[in-house]
Amino acid sequence: MAIGTVFRHFPTKDDLLRAIMKDLLQQLTGQANLLAAEGDPATALFEFFTSMVEQAAAKKTVIDLLAAAGTDVQVTAAVQALQQGTGKLLTRAQQADVVRADVQITEVMALLTSTCQGALQGGWDDRLQHRALTIIFNGLRPTMAAR
Repeated sequence: MAIGTVFRHFPTKDDLLRAIMKDLLQQLTGQANLLAAEGDPATALFEFFTSMVEQAAAKKTVIDLLAAAGTDVQVTAAVQALQQGTGKLLTRAQQADVVRADVQITEVMALLTSTCQGALQGGWDDRLQHRALTIIFNGLRPTMAAR
C-alpha cells in the first residue's frame, strides 16, 4: 500500500492506531469465540487468559487496548465484543465446574487487564508468568469443599 493510500484511509495517526487496535481486538475476540465454540470447556478460559498475557508481554498494544476501553467509542465496542467472547469462555468453564460459580466477567477482565499490565514490568519472565497465572487460576477454581 502506498503512503498516499494510507493517508487517504487514515488521515491522522490516531485513526491509524484506532484501526490497528480494532483489528487486534477483533483477532482476540475471534480467538475467544473459537475457543468457546471448539475448545475444551475445562481449559479454554485458561488457555485464552495465558495467551493474552503472553501477547501482552510481547507487545504493549494489548494493554493499551484494554486501558482504552472507556475512552474511544469505536474501541469500546470492540472491547465489549472481546468481553462477551471471554464471558462465553467463563460460562463454559463454570458449567464444566472448573471455575467458581460466583466469579463474574468483570472480575475476569480486571484480572486479565492487571496481569497483562504486570507482564510489562521489569523482571517478568516465564517463571514469574507461570507462577502468577497459577495463583490466579487457583483463585478462580472451586475449592474442594464447594465441589
